[in-house]
Amino acid sequence: MLTVEMNDRLTQVGPGTPMGDLLRRYWFPIAATKELEESPTKSIRLLGEDLTLYKDRSGTIGLLESACAHRRVNLLYGIPEEHGLRCPYHGWMYDETGQCLEMPAEAPDSTFPERVKLLSYPVQQLAGLIFAYMGPAPAPLVPNWDLFAHENVVRDIGLSVVPCNWLQIMENSLDPVHVEWLHQYYTNFVLQRMGTIDESDNFWRDRADVNKHVKTGFDVFEHGIVKRRVLEGDDEENANWRVGHPILFPNILRSGNGNTLQIRVPIDDTHTLYVYYNTHPVAEGDPAQTDEEIPYYIVPLPGTDERGRPSWSLLDHNAGQDNMAWLSQGPISQRWRETLGESDKGLIMFRRLLQEQMRIVDDGGDPMNVIRDPAKNVNIVTPFEAMETGVDTRQRGRRLREGAISTGNSGKYSPVNRERARKAGIPVSDIPENAPNLAQAGTTL
Repeated sequence: MLTVEMNDRLTQVGPGTPMGDLLRRYWFPIAATKELEESPTKSIRLLGEDLTLYKDRSGTIGLLESACAHRRVNLLYGIPEEHGLRCPYHGWMYDETGQCLEMPAEAPDSTFPERVKLLSYPVQQLAGLIFAYMGPAPAPLVPNWDLFAHENVVRDIGLSVVPCNWLQIMENSLDPVHVEWLHQYYTNFVLQRMGTIDESDNFWRDRADVNKHVKTGFDVFEHGIVKRRVLEGDDEENANWRVGHPILFPNILRSGNGNTLQIRVPIDDTHTLYVYYNTHPVAEGDPAQTDEEIPYYIVPLPGTDERGRPSWSLLDHNAGQDNMAWLSQGPISQRWRETLGESDKGLIMFRRLLQEQMRIVDDGGDPMNVIRDPAKNVNIVTPFEAMETGVDTRQRGRRLREGAISTGNSGKYSPVNRERARKAGIPVSDIPENAPNLAQAGTTL
């Protein structure tokens, strides 16, 4: 159990907070590259700061504080010029460093523009994502995880704004046992409520195909924490224990058969940008992708209907179930009211690791998993169970219901999966592509 004060220390991410200082040592994805192809400006909120992301006509991308230095008009509505972003109100123009370049109403020989500069942050593009860094110079390298470096794959990117703190999302990844209950027993219960399976019996439990946990373990490694499990019928020679499953410090889970990164980006204390970065083996007929062409899609969030009943159709897959668990804890989980047990040792380890790394930053050092050596950043491979077999060994051949595309992550909304299902003649669910994210109303990314 944590105190209220320690809970605040672990969850508050704004400027000057201990956790905010730690998180500012890392690069965060803030948009899909394709988003700036569709609109040259985008409103961004990251670690409690309001910003404007833009792409000028030369292709340069910048990230500036959101308000013009003149009369505080939001630069989201700015005009991208050949080199810079121009405020629509009086024409003041800024480059990607925040430097004011032009003030049309001032005298041509005025030195006023060179004395005005907005706050700006460095950005980089990698593998279809735009990353931002908000920490002290010199900036580290954007980690080139192997999923970013892979060749002969097709990519897509799922996005969602989750109205809760980033930490309760990350703690879910340090909790192997929830897979057995939330994603197996509960899946069957939800399918029964939806009428997909026979409601006349107790199918969800009596006849559930569940992989039960016998043992769990956790080890700190160079890039984060490896979680291990022994499932009923297996032993420690199984890859689930021997190889394990990585959580990349501070905010990434590698999931599925190793082809997905789930990246949790703290927008502020009570909102998180959730990025599902997916790779798919190239299939016949797949066109080559540039970064600007990698598609993105919106993953809807579960909730209740107008009568306060669960939205069952958004709870039949892992992403919806996880979101339900995080959202139901409230905007910030009240950890001082928890009752923790044996299955929670992974999240306890993670909390201690966060506190340790905050102390390192407070002492002026680099926290773990900050990459500065280019030789180590060519293709960062992390351990995961499926490295040897190419399949998710946690599931052991567990059945998919008829017509299913995927039971994990955001796969049922993936445009790549949906198109391949169509080509194969597999029924696709009636959930619309790019279904609206209910959490976005009133929320600024």
